Amino acid sequence: MFEEAYHRFWLEQCRQASGTRLERLQKDLTGEKKLLKEVIWPVLKSFDNLTLEYEIMSISGVKIYIDVYEHQHALGFESEGFVVHAENITRDCFMFERMRMRSMAMYGIKYVPFTWDELEKKAEICHRTVYELLGRFSASSTAYTELSVFEREILRFSLKLNRPLGLRDACYCLQVGEDGARTVLRKLLDKKLIKPVGKGNQRFHEYSLEEKVILYSL
Repeated sequence: MFEEAYHRFWLEQCRQASGTRLERLQKDLTGEKKLLKEVIWPVLKSFDNLTLEYEIMSISGVKIYIDVYEHQHALGFESEGFVVHAENITRDCFMFERMRMRSMAMYGIKYVPFTWDELEKKAEICHRTVYELLGRFSASSTAYTELSVFEREILRFSLKLNRPLGLRDACYCLQVGEDGARTVLRKLLDKKLIKPVGKGNQRFHEYSLEEKVILYSL
């Protein structure tokens, strides 16, 4: 599914591009594609509001390009290999990279770099970062207002626990009996904000948070 969607996305990006940007799109995009496949696609499930090789004018007057730009929240995603961006970097390249960052800041773009090793070995942590950024910078999300006071308190409490949430924890948090706590937990399950820990069809005793909880800006 990703491969087909990416190919259509790339073709559309090329159709809209010209000049240097088009040349960049037609070169090796291994890093950009890996960034999309391993991090952005699993979170967004689409390429809406994204631009490959996004072009802006730097503060020094030269055009610079962002690997993947997310328009709705002004996020500039970059895929950075160690050899190119650290091990073999020259003083001039180092200076140019810092100028790029300042230029992005001038446009209000949040610079979000991921190393190749992170994309290879720590994709889940990268996902979490994107979820947190989307939640923090989303100005129009109504998700928070869809929750009851009890539901919000359970989610806040769970975030601080750093372990699965149990029924006793829910009772303590809400200062209610087991029946009342189960009602709130059941609603959170229905909204797919928590999930049972372990397997089996018996009554669940512990729960962990779903990733999308971060979008609720608790």
